[in-house]
Amino acid sequence: MQIWVDADACPKVIKEILFRAAERRQIRLTLVANKLLYCPPSKVIRAIQVPAGFDVADNKIAELVEIGDLVITADIPLAAEVIARGGHALNPRGELYTKDTIHERLTMRNFMDGLRGSGVDTGGPPALNQGDRQAFANQLDKFLAKCVARQNYLDWCRINSKEGRK
Repeated sequence: MQIWVDADACPKVIKEILFRAAERRQIRLTLVANKLLYCPPSKVIRAIQVPAGFDVADNKIAELVEIGDLVITADIPLAAEVIARGGHALNPRGELYTKDTIHERLTMRNFMDGLRGSGVDTGGPPALNQGDRQAFANQLDKFLAKCVARQNYLDWCRINSKEGRK
């Protein structure tokens, strides 16, 4: 399991939370963007720079994500693609998208996109606030704790099945 970040639009404060979590849990964290990004010196944190262009970073993440990986993104179509490929998607405000919620979010996104295309000013999302940052950190910790528990269980099963064969 690793964490992928749609880093072009990811707020700096969210990246900092991710850097700390990746180091603390020793989980691979990869930032993908079409510009050069800062990464702290680390064995588990890296950045991939892709060429500039529409959805190039999103397409790279969708290409590389594996079953069980976590993707941090506010991009609804990317989140839908990640979920379809067996991954998980969490937005910077702490909403964990699921198979049950992503269709509704995609429908609303397409509706709002249509309104904007017809000239209606729909505004943008509000600025990220302390509550959003806390919700993100809490959801990330909850998700990672489940992953660690699942991995510990699988390791236990593997060890015990080997002992049973002796």
